[in-house]
Amino acid sequence: MRCSLLGASGAVVTLVAALVGAVPAEAGDRTLPMRFDLRRQGPAESCGTACKTYIAASGAITADSARDFTRAMQGRDLTDAILVLDSDGGSVLGAIALGREVRKLRLAATVGRVVDLKGDVVGKAAAKDNAKDNVERNADIPAVVSPRADCESMCAFVLLGGVQRTVPNEARVMVHQIWLGDRREDPTAATYSAEDLVLVQRDIGRLAQFTAEMGASMDLLDLALRIPPWEPLHTMTRAELRRTRLATDDAAAPPIAAVAVTPPVQASPAAPMTSGLRATPINEQRWAMVDRGGIASLARRHPFTVEGEPIGSFDLAVACGADADSFELSYVERRTMSDDARLSARPESVSLRTGGSRARLAVTASQRHDGPGELVSTATGAVSAALIREFASAGSRSMVIETSRKGLVTVIRIGNTGAQQSLPRLIASCAKPIGARADLAVRKTGGLASAQ
Repeated sequence: MRCSLLGASGAVVTLVAALVGAVPAEAGDRTLPMRFDLRRQGPAESCGTACKTYIAASGAITADSARDFTRAMQGRDLTDAILVLDSDGGSVLGAIALGREVRKLRLAATVGRVVDLKGDVVGKAAAKDNAKDNVERNADIPAVVSPRADCESMCAFVLLGGVQRTVPNEARVMVHQIWLGDRREDPTAATYSAEDLVLVQRDIGRLAQFTAEMGASMDLLDLALRIPPWEPLHTMTRAELRRTRLATDDAAAPPIAAVAVTPPVQASPAAPMTSGLRATPINEQRWAMVDRGGIASLARRHPFTVEGEPIGSFDLAVACGADADSFELSYVERRTMSDDARLSARPESVSLRTGGSRARLAVTASQRHDGPGELVSTATGAVSAALIREFASAGSRSMVIETSRKGLVTVIRIGNTGAQQSLPRLIASCAKPIGARADLAVRKTGGLASAQ
């Protein structure tokens, strides 16, 4: 069986480059409800009579995914079929139900993206067509599996449903805490009721029970629960995949397609500011106007964590720029000293991005405070007005702050609660002569001037 999957893979990779248009799935496809499509392993000469059946599972996991899966697979011969997952995750209960259906059918599971040898990608059928009819019509289309895919969040628990589970080296399994979906973009600004906490704890309990049922280690759930919603998803290492028993066989993997991947665009650094801003206490739950030494700024504080462990906090403050097309941004970070040399080191770089815009700040100062065992670092830079306006526009948006020190990169996501309402006031103050900016109507409270 293993030979049928791997024995011809070397030849297949070369052949696929000529046969497959290798069109990446459209980004929007992953936000649609998960769909299930059958394909036949190809080309036929690579596997002969031992060609496998692939079940392509791509999209968001919903409460209806288990039902949709059962309907689509009803009446099909799924002997030795392989479930191929490519998903950003979704519903906790939906993932548990889908994982149990996968286990009932005794399917193998892997992370990947099914690509038709006809040059099309699974999932192009018209939405109005009946899902089961699509499965019947397309089941004999030859296809290969590209390992360049992600199985994120609750997708990892669907993967647990497989009796054999494979994660190719090129694929990524990423996990994080479960969170209330409508408060995920800015979790520190949201409010939570006792009922909310009950729902989250109930779902954690159900995930624990499901993980045990599937024969995996509780280390998987522990690893996921350590990653708060403002940190990026944790990409599991090969050692973690083995230790948690999420991967049961590192060697076996479906034949892969040579799919080109576009490298990330490297942004050029923004010009540094000539002067920084003095930090003052700032609201931790929303962006608000503050007076910092007579300078009107839009500012917010946010917890600083590494895989859920609190190590300090940072302040972001946006002030008037040299002209109407720019703002000056300061980043002030306070970190508790650690035995880890990387965490105790001065930041080497600080950058931020929102949407398609990115800027880099210059680290201007870093000072140790021996008394409290704290390291305070400051970075400043000019950012485009378009970047700030995009971040503060209507809707839930986020800004990603990335710092690097001694090879350790930390990434924190901060929401835009309060930014839309306060940014016009900052812009209005920037239009005034420099001497008049300090006259912005503010209310002094405990040494902090806060605009009404």
